Amino acid sequence: MYLCYLNLENNSLISRNKLKILNDPIYGFITIPNELLFDIIEHKYFQRLRRISQMGLSYLVYPGAHHTRFHHALGCLHLMQKAIRVLRQKGVEISDEEDEALQVAILMHDIGHGPFSHAMEHSIVEGLGHETISSLFMQEMNKEFNNRLDLAIEIFNGEYKRKFLCQLISSQLDMDRLDYLKRDSFYTGVAEGNINSERLISMLTVVDDELMVEEKGIYSVEKFLLARRLMYWQVYLHKTGVVAEQLLIRVLKRAKELVEEGHTLYAGSALTYFLTNKISEENFDAQKLEIFARLDDYDIISAMKEWVNDDDFVLKNLCQMIINRDLLKVKFKKKPIKEQKLEKHRQQFMEQHKISSEEAKYFVFSGEVSNLAYKKQEEKILILYKTGKVTDVVKASDHFNLKALSKPVTKYYICYPKPQD
Repeated sequence: MYLCYLNLENNSLISRNKLKILNDPIYGFITIPNELLFDIIEHKYFQRLRRISQMGLSYLVYPGAHHTRFHHALGCLHLMQKAIRVLRQKGVEISDEEDEALQVAILMHDIGHGPFSHAMEHSIVEGLGHETISSLFMQEMNKEFNNRLDLAIEIFNGEYKRKFLCQLISSQLDMDRLDYLKRDSFYTGVAEGNINSERLISMLTVVDDELMVEEKGIYSVEKFLLARRLMYWQVYLHKTGVVAEQLLIRVLKRAKELVEEGHTLYAGSALTYFLTNKISEENFDAQKLEIFARLDDYDIISAMKEWVNDDDFVLKNLCQMIINRDLLKVKFKKKPIKEQKLEKHRQQFMEQHKISSEEAKYFVFSGEVSNLAYKKQEEKILILYKTGKVTDVVKASDHFNLKALSKPVTKYYICYPKPQD
């Protein structure tokens, strides 16, 4: 908590003792080391992350998965502090300015996520990823903080001259992944994702401004990659979670379609703005950013609770499926779904409810999901031997499965209404 002293004559805040320590269920105490970081956390843009689910609608599968982007950002901050300490102890030079910038960048790396994390990116905002919005938020807040975020923005965008600093923010072994795997494992109860983040960080080192792992940390990296693969199939790409997110995407698309046709829908002012306007990267300015900052999970949930009573068959039923957790049936297959099979389910649903083919497509559809734990074509996880030799983790490992983890696995799904009794 922090203390506020009020000037009773004009109700102005004249002094405060700022919060220095937070308690986290994963790491215990997390320290907020300076006023800049505290003020960023206190900012309304950052506080909004308390109302953004870390794992979207995964709580429909794992009831404990109600943690937020706010939790995750603070966990990343804690791990970054540890990484900086470890690297400095190993003689890696990191200036105080770089130290602060790293902490700011990792704290704000997810600030651009919309409601339920990814659903907005595929429905009512066109081609605008959360990374881009995070960068815009950082630039806007930089004006308020007298350009103190300049270096953090440069590192966040991967433009800083010292490569390893950018890798700590975004790479195949960054602080983001080290936190979300451990945190999501904890809140879902899926033990396979419980990696040893602290062990991995203690094995980090830097050679020629490139981040790598000491030879004795290779088994920890293997465990990390295996955990990542298992978490994707068991949690992030769980078939029920996949269909729930697809339904949410279709709810928002249908709502936008209806509003464009002149249909009146109840929604908060921020959500209404995004439903009634065509928003893309080209026209996403400071005004739209401010409206986006008012959007969170609660806007979507409260809107869907109203839309379950709407006259539109599609919108009403899609919302009921999510609100009541009465989802579509979903099946995963090894081969792409044939159009004839989709058409068969659509025809049945059309005849049953007297709706059009276009409406039926909201309830009968197919797609694909892909899982790739290690992208060996991209920036590699490098292992540093005591001899000074540096090699890719796949070549360094004697674990047969690690080669398999660097190959993408794609599964295809079909979603359709459950047969009525």
